[in-house]
Amino acid sequence: MRFGTTIFVLAMAVSTCLPPVARAADVKPKPGAAAPAAEVKPKPGVVATVNGSDIAAEDFSREMNRVERIYLGTGKALTCKEIARLRKDVIESMVRRELLYQENKKKVQVSEAEINGELKKLKDRYQSEADFANALSSLKMSPASLKAQVEKTLAVQKIIDTQFASKTVVTDKEIWSYYDRNRDSFRQPEQVKASHILIKVDPKADASKKTEARKKIEDILAKVRQGQDFASLARTHSEDPSGAKGGDLGYIRPGQTMKPFEDALFSLKPGEVSDLVETGLGYHIIKVIERKPETTVPFENVKDQLRALLKQEKGREEANAYIGKVRESAHVEIFPPGEE
Repeated sequence: MRFGTTIFVLAMAVSTCLPPVARAADVKPKPGAAAPAAEVKPKPGVVATVNGSDIAAEDFSREMNRVERIYLGTGKALTCKEIARLRKDVIESMVRRELLYQENKKKVQVSEAEINGELKKLKDRYQSEADFANALSSLKMSPASLKAQVEKTLAVQKIIDTQFASKTVVTDKEIWSYYDRNRDSFRQPEQVKASHILIKVDPKADASKKTEARKKIEDILAKVRQGQDFASLARTHSEDPSGAKGGDLGYIRPGQTMKPFEDALFSLKPGEVSDLVETGLGYHIIKVIERKPETTVPFENVKDQLRALLKQEKGREEANAYIGKVRESAHVEIFPPGEE
């Protein structure tokens, strides 16, 4: 499914789930403050205010789209009830991040160099400045608002790292327990290092074109069988970009190539060359260079990374518990989106 279509489907799903009647805003007054009115009038373009700071509806929409895409990636359909719960959870998460930022922003420093470094990473995902600008425009986000968002995100992460995660203790027993529970995550499947030669032909091409391409690849295969150097033949004849590297494809895991190619590839021993293999790209000759059997990454190799991961998890949990208490005395108003 194309990205645009995905967002359209999400938009349709969300719109059909909108309740017909507005709900009262969720207000958490400070102790001793006068009780708010039963109904708080929504602010245009705002989904919540946190101690007077607004959370923009556009920021909420972007976060909702991100979360919903994760759900769609699992192949699970979202019910109206689940979408309503997601809305509530996403707003609450944004409120808590804002509270964490407000409570601790004076304790951390985010440098201009750090912000610019993060912005560069984002820009590097696009082929040009124009593509990056178009992406921002489609998100209705200005460069200034992106920079502000990046700065706040970095600050919140630093707060979690310095004020919470750095103070947590993770034992070796906890690390081993995590490793043992998640052994499948540390398995590396069999890998095959391979090279190939490709002669392209469109699956819809007429018989003469296919015959011509097949004759060409058969002549190359005959030269391979006669002992001519595979890499040299790939450089001379292959119509795949890998031809410039002698046909080298690097290491391939199951599920990374078309099935006919994969079936032939994983049936070969190191040094063996396949017969002709036909895929949607055309005709291939495959040579296996090396095979690596399935392995499990040893515990000692990942122990330090897992310690850092678990410290982060504990830090987030402690930060969340801390903000839960802060929220009790914060002034928070929530305006459910699409319910004005």
